[in-house]
Amino acid sequence: MLMGTLEFFELVYQSVVREVRTQSGNATFGILKEVANIAVFMGMFYIFFTFMGRSIAIRGDFMMFLLTGIVLMLTHMKAISSVRGASNATSSIMQHAPMTVILSIIANAFAGLYLQLVAVMIVVAALWIFGMDLYVSNPPGLVLPVFFSWASGIGVGMIFMMIAPLAPGFMKIFTRLYMRAQMITSGKFIPAAYMPAAMIPFFDWNPLFHCIDQARLATFVNYNTEVSNMSYPIWFTAGTILIGLMGEFWARQNLSKSKHG
Repeated sequence: MLMGTLEFFELVYQSVVREVRTQSGNATFGILKEVANIAVFMGMFYIFFTFMGRSIAIRGDFMMFLLTGIVLMLTHMKAISSVRGASNATSSIMQHAPMTVILSIIANAFAGLYLQLVAVMIVVAALWIFGMDLYVSNPPGLVLPVFFSWASGIGVGMIFMMIAPLAPGFMKIFTRLYMRAQMITSGKFIPAAYMPAAMIPFFDWNPLFHCIDQARLATFVNYNTEVSNMSYPIWFTAGTILIGLMGEFWARQNLSKSKHG
């Protein structure tokens, strides 16, 4: 059992390295691409809030307000796109014995997370060097929101991956719509505690909305919220991953047979 576990982790490591190179050509270029992506979003929203006013922002460092929204949103979207692009049951690479769909999903998810985390550390280091006051009131409180912004993206990506072979055209459109919806319904513009009650149902369905709000609760000492919680992202992630695993098992038993039958 121990040797089997070690062999599995070695396969995961090799697969993650392969996916990092596949997704970006090389690791350095991929990290710089993610850094540029974060910088563009932060610059765009900084300009937007500068012209529109910052009355909706939480009292505290404005860069932390932007980081807690943008980084978690990009982490969620990166997890979806990484898992969505994983090899499925009908892919030719599945003919190689050590490779499985689950291994491909794990490798893609961790490859995306690696690129994202390194890019975030570079951005945070750059902001610190330029004198930004990047204070976090409760650092351990950031762990769950960040983790489940990524994990819930894995669950959503597995659902999209499951449906894609059955309706590829529809899923391309629906994936774009979901990604665009995250720009509005993730709550990165307006803190949940400041939203009118009538707006909450339009945001409350989104696990990323809860993760971002809980991250801001952990970051800002003067921010309090009763609108969001971490229970919903946890159950959402568990449910979507379970459905995704069931769909992968069904696809492995049916789609691969139909391809080779």
